[in-house]
Amino acid sequence: MSDEFVKGLGVLMAGGLIWMVLSGWYATPSFSGAQLIGSVPEDPTGYTGLGLLVREGVFWFTVLGTMTFWVGIPAIERARETLAN
Repeated sequence: MSDEFVKGLGVLMAGGLIWMVLSGWYATPSFSGAQLIGSVPEDPTGYTGLGLLVREGVFWFTVLGTMTFWVGIPAIERARETLAN
């Protein structure tokens, strides 16, 4: 089970880092206000739109990937052990 924990931790760290970088670029209007969760550009075009799309995808990859390795896979393994006995 420790390998699932490390895989989930890797997904959490890598995805969180990418999300923070993209949020710093696109969702930090000023350093005296809201940072990382501020408002994003209203009419994104080109690379800005692509960056915001990747930011959303990375967020959900991080949340779902971490929960898969920390909750889903151990629950499936526990159910298999229980059903085998």
